Amino acid sequence: MIPHTDKPIRFHLAEDTIDNADVDELVAWLKTYPRLTKGPRTVEFEQAWSAWLGAPYSVFCNSGSSANLLAYYALLRSGRLRNHRVVVPSVGWVTTVAPALQLGLEPFMCEADPDTYGLDLNHLERLLKEHQPGLVVMVQVLGVPHKMDELMALKERYGFALIEDACAAGGAAYKGRKVGTFGDLGTFSAYFGHQFSTIEGGLVSTGDAALRDLLLMHRSHGWSKDLAKAEHDALVKKHGIDDFHTPFVFYEAGFNLRPTDLQAVLGLGQVRKLDRMVARRRVNHARFAERLSGAVGFQKAPEGAQTCSISFGALAKDNAQRRRIVAALAENGVETRVFSAGNLGLHPFWTERFGPASFPMADRIHHGGFFLPNNPSLSAADVDAIADVVLGAL
Repeated sequence: MIPHTDKPIRFHLAEDTIDNADVDELVAWLKTYPRLTKGPRTVEFEQAWSAWLGAPYSVFCNSGSSANLLAYYALLRSGRLRNHRVVVPSVGWVTTVAPALQLGLEPFMCEADPDTYGLDLNHLERLLKEHQPGLVVMVQVLGVPHKMDELMALKERYGFALIEDACAAGGAAYKGRKVGTFGDLGTFSAYFGHQFSTIEGGLVSTGDAALRDLLLMHRSHGWSKDLAKAEHDALVKKHGIDDFHTPFVFYEAGFNLRPTDLQAVLGLGQVRKLDRMVARRRVNHARFAERLSGAVGFQKAPEGAQTCSISFGALAKDNAQRRRIVAALAENGVETRVFSAGNLGLHPFWTERFGPASFPMADRIHHGGFFLPNNPSLSAADVDAIADVVLGAL
């Protein structure tokens, strides 16, 4: 429990990346009295994001959680999964795992890697050998890239589809390649406090045109309005649709997870300054690691990786030490919280269905993990001040 304190907050855990210039640009656009719901600006933002990321296709939706749901559903409806078994991470967010339950898949939870806190590759391979799952879902935890050479070698060896949840990792990279481009589908969040913000929002990126088309249909009810003309016409011909009905024919049992053009206008501004914001987060993260080395645990990125964290994730030796650190942070006006959600296998949504999924590393993160602020507004002196509080508590 984070202790109550009347001390003013000096360092917020998250700061909005939407600044006055972004708001002024939005206001100027609004004064043109444009269409506000999903329209041409959404497509423009999708293209700008894809170009920045290095992925052929991207689909903008209303949240990172919806992006995960769309990614699962597109693979499920693609017919490419050899079965409905899926490996899910113990450390992540509930909506990384929830679609597996919502869509009737059979999930197997994987231990956390002691370095990156992503999927433990030894445990993953045991699950692959035992269950031959058709799908693996991994998280680029908190913007610290996972051991992607090793993971992709397992993908090649065992032939599973891969969803890469990079919702809290936009801008992180592994050997020169941005995370979110390794999986069959990569998901991102544009929520407040993440690497960039569209107020609410998410994206799914992929290199597969057929998956992109499924994402577009599933995002908007299951109709074909967002498809390119050739793909739309092919569906009309395949199903013998009367011309009068064409705009309102539902080829898939879809959702309504659309964003708005208002959000897309904000997203376009975010992409233009994203490199600068990413660079600041990387510098802050490295300084935290330097200052806190040997004092508390924290994620260690593999060689060739570039971290871009939304918060600096630290690990106390036990719950008692975490309580002392958290109390000191609160007393000094530094906002903190638990590390992501800890071990998802200890949460009721999982335990009521399957019983506890307890693992040594994931449990350590659950009972000892905490966040320190990292956002582009922090200076080196701010990082030092926050680190000094942690060191003083020890």
